[in-house]
Amino acid sequence: MLVDYHVHTSFSDDSDYPMEEVVKDAIALGLSEICFTDHVDYGVKRDLDDGPLIVDGRFLANVDYERYFPLIEELKRKYAGEITLKRGLEFGIQRHTVSDFEKLFCKYPLDFVILSVHQVDDKEFFLGDYQKGKSQKEYNEGYYKEILYAVQHYKNYAVLGHLDHLVRYDQLGVYPFIKLKDLIAEILKVAIKDGKGLELNTSSIRYGLKDSTPSKDILMLYKDLGGTIITLGSDSHKKEHLGAHIKAGMTYLKELGFKEYCTFDKMQPIFHRL
Repeated sequence: MLVDYHVHTSFSDDSDYPMEEVVKDAIALGLSEICFTDHVDYGVKRDLDDGPLIVDGRFLANVDYERYFPLIEELKRKYAGEITLKRGLEFGIQRHTVSDFEKLFCKYPLDFVILSVHQVDDKEFFLGDYQKGKSQKEYNEGYYKEILYAVQHYKNYAVLGHLDHLVRYDQLGVYPFIKLKDLIAEILKVAIKDGKGLELNTSSIRYGLKDSTPSKDILMLYKDLGGTIITLGSDSHKKEHLGAHIKAGMTYLKELGFKEYCTFDKMQPIFHRL
């Protein structure tokens, strides 16, 4: 069974991939299940009801929920028997936005939530704004401390997304895992205690990273600490990303000693043999 549990559409402001085209392409690729996980990033974006932000000519808004969820239901009916579609979101959380996500989660029924950290103090990693003026030690530790705060104070999620995401934007190279191990272990222990998982994000291959996302070290630490919930997602934003390297990801997880991967229904994991 091939699944993709990290899929973006034109409901994310960094994608122009129409949702129905995603479904058609997923069927053509032989995917049996996908979960839509469009972006919500309170702090740097607002909901449409609150008035979107326009920064440097860019229209910054979270998912249009009033169109998003009905369209998923329409497509579920239209393509029933051909593919399973799940209702998800990617929550780009920061410590000062926890209450916003609490409210959002209570408002809409979801199958799956990826909890990610894309910014700290509303400063973007991909622009280098967060890293600016900090040592490599400072911005790496600050990133993981933000995740630790998030998992300690926010519980309505399924998996932690691309856990070492900052690696993609670290111009100084990969900060040594051993220097972050204790901090990452704290995060993973909280997640495991809460029944939460990790995603293997296969976009590491298209970004040309030397390691998986999260790294082999993080995946093995999660396993050694007793973690068993793993999802696979391409982090797709366009056609050529969809379902990419999922098979390779499954093989990789088996090589690391994982026995199962998960899909989700109503925020509950369903285990499948690798």
